[in-house]
Amino acid sequence: MDLIELLKVILLGIVEGVTEWLPISSTGHMLLLDDLIALQMSEAFKEMFFVVIQLGAILAVVAVFWDQMWPFRFRQKPVIQKDIFSMWFKVVVGCIPAGVLGILFDDWLEAHFGTPYTIAAMLILYGMLFILVENWNKRHTPRMETLSQIDYKTALIIGFFQALAMIPGTSRSGATIIGALLLGVSRTAAAEFTFFLAVPTMLGASLVKLVKFGLGFTTWEVFILMTGVVVAYLVSVASIQFLMNYVRKHDFKVFGYYRIVLGVIVIFYTILRH
Repeated sequence: MDLIELLKVILLGIVEGVTEWLPISSTGHMLLLDDLIALQMSEAFKEMFFVVIQLGAILAVVAVFWDQMWPFRFRQKPVIQKDIFSMWFKVVVGCIPAGVLGILFDDWLEAHFGTPYTIAAMLILYGMLFILVENWNKRHTPRMETLSQIDYKTALIIGFFQALAMIPGTSRSGATIIGALLLGVSRTAAAEFTFFLAVPTMLGASLVKLVKFGLGFTTWEVFILMTGVVVAYLVSVASIQFLMNYVRKHDFKVFGYYRIVLGVIVIFYTILRH
């Protein structure tokens, strides 16, 4: 067992757990971190690992929002929560754009846009968008304060915003939150819908990567993967709770400033390195 490699995986799990839910681009951070610490695994394994590690983040969403996600209640007799079923139908509608576009363009985008300059550009672009959208949002009252008020049309449009995150550095949560705010969804409802939308989207992406990689795992690879998933789960629980508490009192502009600063750092680091 290589202790250094294990510590790298733990660090990657921590970064995934923090950045998956904060709108600062988990994929961008993971690719940049791997460039710095270079996980010593095959390229095929790393490509799969950076996606499948998100399973830990998915489980965290389910754990934190279980009461809001599970539509069945068993008291004196079984009760079906129709509003939760309705919410899941809207989530399915919201997943359609990313699902279709992902099948068509995911490999091509990964091959052509997974560069430090692309990541930096997306970090800066969406950082500026967060600031502009929040300034615009202050002058408008949300039309949809809760999840139940989000209709199918709004869910589908938010889904198209989510599909923008196929470009590394964009941030899936960042793109969906920006889209939701522009459509008149409150910050809290936007964050919650982003979490729920992530479950089928990220689960599907993880399953696709696992199928592509195959089942020829070594014992060490299984251990590495499970360690990353567990760490990502534990950190994600804390990240989700932090973000939900944060958005009740603050806007998202701080994440915009962070993205811009990080994007500039990435550009200078890449120039100096080459």
